[in-house]
Amino acid sequence: MKSLLFENIHIALDSVKSHLLRTILTILIIAFGITALVGILTAIDSIKSSLTSNFSSMGSNTFTIRDRGMRLHVGRKGHQQEKFERISYDEASRFKEGFKFPVIVSIYSFASRMSTAKYETEKTNPNIGVIGTDENYLETSGNTVERGRNFSTIEISSGANVVIIGKELSRNLFKKKEDPLDKVISIGANKYRIIGVLKEKGSSMGFSGDKNCFLPVNNTRQYFSRPDMSYNISVMVKDPLMLDNALGEATGFFRVIRKLSPGKDDNFDVAKSDRLSQLLFDNIKNVTLAATIIGLITLIGAAIGLMNIMLVSVAERTREIGTRKAIGANSKTIKRQFLIEAIVISQLGGIFGIIFGIFAGNITSFLIGSKFIIPWGWIVLGVVLCFIVGVVSGLYPAIRASKLDPIEALRYE
Repeated sequence: MKSLLFENIHIALDSVKSHLLRTILTILIIAFGITALVGILTAIDSIKSSLTSNFSSMGSNTFTIRDRGMRLHVGRKGHQQEKFERISYDEASRFKEGFKFPVIVSIYSFASRMSTAKYETEKTNPNIGVIGTDENYLETSGNTVERGRNFSTIEISSGANVVIIGKELSRNLFKKKEDPLDKVISIGANKYRIIGVLKEKGSSMGFSGDKNCFLPVNNTRQYFSRPDMSYNISVMVKDPLMLDNALGEATGFFRVIRKLSPGKDDNFDVAKSDRLSQLLFDNIKNVTLAATIIGLITLIGAAIGLMNIMLVSVAERTREIGTRKAIGANSKTIKRQFLIEAIVISQLGGIFGIIFGIFAGNITSFLIGSKFIIPWGWIVLGVVLCFIVGVVSGLYPAIRASKLDPIEALRYE
């Protein structure tokens, strides 16, 4: 059986060589269809990989429990304002210590948004954000220490006068390009020793987080305390698939901390950080569907072209078919020969199309700075589609060839 299969493949390759130009054109039609399909889908996978990496670094697997602020009711009694209690440090600490789930929990608070930082003769505008954080905040917020280190647990608990500053703030204070580490700067009325400088993240909507400075949360409680200060709880899930489960558990646990009865609404807000990424991925799904349809339409055109070449091949090789039948080949053998020939041609087109598609798709990876991707799933899909194209396109010509009368075929000129 194997020898017969290899013989049919050998005959198919000989036929390809004997009708080289026509076969090459057919292979190119199939190759373009597979290139369009695999190339576009590879590019989309590259974009997905890049988005996943970027949003992960921004804390896409996190959610935040925060103050709900104020809600306005409109009813019979007119406009009524319902003011919710702010999240206290004690409540946030109880959540951090008691939430038993595979997550990383951080507590932080915006101590000031209009502070001034000063180093020797250099002074910033009063637009510096001061954020009180714990040792986990940099990880849950997607920040990276470029130079220096993070806070230690001792510095957090003792409220030490140490600070981590953003890249832009570092440039504004140290214009002579001095090493900022271990330098003492003034923030408000207090002095702090710099222990770290964050990697630049850029600005969004006109706001730059690179101007912020980060202090131990207990330090801000002491020096930046105010009656309306509220604390946020940032939760990073280690397994992204468990994000919704963790969110539900956290909501229930924080309701217990705030002593809410089952019938009451939440008096706090839980915000997921992956809303934008989810919106982009939903749009990408539509692009993937459109690209798949375009590729399949191209393959339908390739299937029609392949069927045409096989019908022409049957007509041109009628005498050959008659000779093979005269020396003992049955209809099944003839049908198998032409069917394998169609499959070989389609698979050759598929191989070239997959190679071209991978390189075409990874041009996008190169342009967006993503890693080189080999889309094994789309490669398998391309091979399967080419096999289907070969079978569908070759079946009718193969059946037609197998039904030729050997005597009439031998008389054919």
